[in-house]
Amino acid sequence: MRILQFGVTLRDHPRMQPGYVLFGPTAGREIFLLGEAGEIVHHWRLPAGLGNYAQFLPNGNLLVSLKTAEGPKLNAAGGRIAEIDWDGNIIWEYIDHFQHHDLQLAPNGNVVYLAWDLVATEGAKMFKGGIAGSEHSDGGVYEDLLREVNRDGKIVWEWRVSEALDLDKYPLRYNHERHEYAHANTCHVQQDGNVLVSFRELDLLILVNRQTGKIDWEMADPSWGGQHDSQRLPNGNILLFANGSEQPTPEKSRILEIDPASGEIVWKYQGIPYSTFFSARISGTQRLANGNTFIIEGHQGRMFEVTPAGEIVWEYISPFYNDNPPLGSVNWIFRARKYAKDDPRLRGRALP
Repeated sequence: MRILQFGVTLRDHPRMQPGYVLFGPTAGREIFLLGEAGEIVHHWRLPAGLGNYAQFLPNGNLLVSLKTAEGPKLNAAGGRIAEIDWDGNIIWEYIDHFQHHDLQLAPNGNVVYLAWDLVATEGAKMFKGGIAGSEHSDGGVYEDLLREVNRDGKIVWEWRVSEALDLDKYPLRYNHERHEYAHANTCHVQQDGNVLVSFRELDLLILVNRQTGKIDWEMADPSWGGQHDSQRLPNGNILLFANGSEQPTPEKSRILEIDPASGEIVWKYQGIPYSTFFSARISGTQRLANGNTFIIEGHQGRMFEVTPAGEIVWEYISPFYNDNPPLGSVNWIFRARKYAKDDPRLRGRALP
């Protein structure tokens, strides 16, 4: 698709959620806060390349991952976790060169994040599937971990996928390299401290019990096609971006709200026609206070808001392109968040 218009392309003010959008362009060094007309109302210049995305903390500062050069050569690497204030000053930081994709504030004030750990080739035989002999050039397979770090920089909890998941039940895709198991891309921390984890390569969601380390709930569906940004809603359901890649049927993305008890899809959004909404990788979603749903179609650099009936009431196409080797210049957005105008995290800020 050739993009002909950038910025805000649609704005139905009476039906949209009033607020601001926080996002960072992939492979860039800036975070932007957008107003409803697409204007930049605030921005942060980062001290290093953006890892993946930023989010507001309860105190109004940013929690963000930044790239380091020392970590594994894998997609969505970060390595440096930072809290940055409104003026761009680093308030707190922690280095783990193996951090990737996601990070979340826990109820106890610690930060839970995704990390990798290399399992040598012989031991990595426990991970099934993938292309035989295609292990990472570092000498094995990187497995996914959850780590929790406190403000003193001490790891106070760690969880390994190999110690809790039935590895025989969930092999890697037959046509994918055995570089990692299994491309976790989301760690959504619940109010009770348990963590909802999304594994792209397995089309799998699991709920990890913070106290026992066991898996309290799991659900897999190949039709999700490498889902992203899974999260628990206040009603107990799970919202996710189902990318819909690598399907036997025509590829299309969907936003799904799922009842975890029954597995039933209780709400969904897809493009009409379906080909108007598709991102094979990255992307995200968010349920807003007014009942609308905010959507990030990452590979198109598109962010938009839909009503419960699926009507688009706001749309923005990012004009911010960055070089992302070997793919060239892209306007991708890994993830973004919308904040209501009366959100306490924005209180006291001089915003329009």
